[in-house]
Amino acid sequence: MDSLTQIILGAAVGEAVLGKKIGNKAMLYGAIAGTIPDLDVLSAFFTDSVTALEMHRGFTHSILFSVVFAPIFAFIVTRYEKFKNLKSWSWLFFWAFITHPILDAQTTWGTQLFWPLDIRLAFKNVFVIDPLYTIPFLVLLVLSMLQKKDTQKRRYYNNLGLIISSSYLVLTMVLKGISYQTFTKELATQNIQYKEIETKPSPLNSILWTANVEKENEYLIGHSSFFDKNPIQFYHYPKNHELLGNLIQQPKVQRMIAISKGWYTINKKDDTLYFNDLRFGTLSIKPNAENFVFKYKIEVDANGVPFFIEEPKEKNDAKKLISELWERIKGN
Repeated sequence: MDSLTQIILGAAVGEAVLGKKIGNKAMLYGAIAGTIPDLDVLSAFFTDSVTALEMHRGFTHSILFSVVFAPIFAFIVTRYEKFKNLKSWSWLFFWAFITHPILDAQTTWGTQLFWPLDIRLAFKNVFVIDPLYTIPFLVLLVLSMLQKKDTQKRRYYNNLGLIISSSYLVLTMVLKGISYQTFTKELATQNIQYKEIETKPSPLNSILWTANVEKENEYLIGHSSFFDKNPIQFYHYPKNHELLGNLIQQPKVQRMIAISKGWYTINKKDDTLYFNDLRFGTLSIKPNAENFVFKYKIEVDANGVPFFIEEPKEKNDAKKLISELWERIKGN
């Protein structure tokens, strides 16, 4: 999830663990701890794009990291804080650390919760930024913060925030199941034969859902709102995997394919190849849009080794997407 949401979650967890004993400091330390797993993004400054993508949401988002580093951070804090209970501080850091990847596992990218095992959990039931999850949580956290540390109201508001946010995640799981049934029934109605289908919510909401459908030589992308009255339209995206040619044998290309879980297309423009990660879709829901969220230019050095360079995103695309989403959510 986005940084603000992880800060809110960390603060709420910190309050639940130690708020009664140290007041707002529990929220402060919980908020800080809730952002620590995302420090793995710093790897982008020291490694190539492929390695950085492999490391993202890896070790720092694992149970192992939470277990090992929680007491270390707790020990450091007890060196200068008046409250010296090592066990209590360890619990605060552990729960702030572990809830971060558990929440991230609900998104499309997922997390390697069981690192070093090569298992990435990605339930794809919530978008990385979802106001319906974040805003009520934030309001209740602020209300809790304004209460004295030993009052019942403080715990009530904080616990209510945790309950509502967690319940929303459960609800999105149900909505994902409903949308899956809608997509598969529509594919059957349209006599579309396919190999695999994956569904996920569209940006900023849980009403409009997107399906990626794999066929032999192409992918289909369709959108379905719970307010739709007409059949789903699926748009075609040729795989074009053959454009990679001999590059398909290169380790970095194989690693990128593994990162994308095989959901990728290749396109060529002015003799330059582009790798499009289909899992995250496009910054538009218009028919056959090609402004993919994650698009990488493939550059090949003199030794024939490919390098992946992420294409910058256009700010105007994001603004247009919000407008398009609002219209499409209301139904087709």
